[in-house]
Amino acid sequence: MSGLLVSGLMFLGLLAGLPACTQGAEPVERADPAPDNPAAAPAATPAPTLQVVSTVSPITSLVENIGGDRIELEGIVPEGANSHTFEPAPSVAAVLAKADLFVANGLFLEEPTIELARANRKPGAVILTLGDKALTRQEWVYDFSFPESAGHPNPHLWTAPHLALKYAELIRDQLTAQDPANGDYYEENFGKLKVKIEDLDLRIAAAVATIPPENRKLLTYHDSFPFFGPRYGLEIIGAVQPSDFTEPSAREVASLIDQIRETGVPAIFGSAVFPSPVMEQIAKEGGARFIDQLRDDDLPGRPGEANHTYLGLILEDVKIIVPALGGDPSALEGFDPGPVFEGQSRAVYPQ
Repeated sequence: MSGLLVSGLMFLGLLAGLPACTQGAEPVERADPAPDNPAAAPAATPAPTLQVVSTVSPITSLVENIGGDRIELEGIVPEGANSHTFEPAPSVAAVLAKADLFVANGLFLEEPTIELARANRKPGAVILTLGDKALTRQEWVYDFSFPESAGHPNPHLWTAPHLALKYAELIRDQLTAQDPANGDYYEENFGKLKVKIEDLDLRIAAAVATIPPENRKLLTYHDSFPFFGPRYGLEIIGAVQPSDFTEPSAREVASLIDQIRETGVPAIFGSAVFPSPVMEQIAKEGGARFIDQLRDDDLPGRPGEANHTYLGLILEDVKIIVPALGGDPSALEGFDPGPVFEGQSRAVYPQ
């Protein structure tokens, strides 16, 4: 046999002895990239940011404090607007249509806006009306601006810090339900906000306690403090603005003047954003000071400033009320009304 033939047979024999590596063989799996090698690991798809829309600025501030930089937040009621009569522009429909969560006060405060939200709600979006969940119907309050005959209770729950805390709980719960991945972040922010609200609540009680008992009475332009007053022992003796949000009649003016004279209240309080010449007349003829600086849904300062928060709103109002009624506001000194969250907020406050 020739040497060439022998070599060929030997080569074929070697091939036959090798294990098969094509037909009938399981494919060899490629090893997974090392977990500590970012370049080799597949890129994670970030969860979409929750789109949140809110109504009045105190509620926007509460949502902002809890949602922080993990949400996109836009308020739609301009600061300084009358939230009771506000009619959203048609362009607001586009803002509401992209919302995953729409947060409103409820209790008949923003009916046109809520109707627009319902008409433009995208599938799966949630409408959260805080006041409707924070109070039972038996806890509703009616007064001069919100008579029971009209069927709409006073919706200004947020001016009482203990009820604003209830709002904050509802906001935290809803954000967590829709965005559980950031639940710990929302819980942490809520905890910080709770500490501040409870601290402010105690400070307000201490400051109001310095007002002479006979002066612990509130007469305001609008019935904005229905839960704040009873919380701190302040009697709400009336409001200048009637239920239809017009100027009071001559008969109502005369009645208010008599009330001021009878009670001897040293000051009455107007709105910082809604001038009321008739209040000056009422105060002058009743023998009281007229102070037109209170706010209920218009935050002090400008967006981005430390006092442009829900806490800043309540702090500033109490700093005005207490000394005007003869009390000492020093218990409020040193309170920080700034935001509680870390990170850069993207909240929009329309002006």
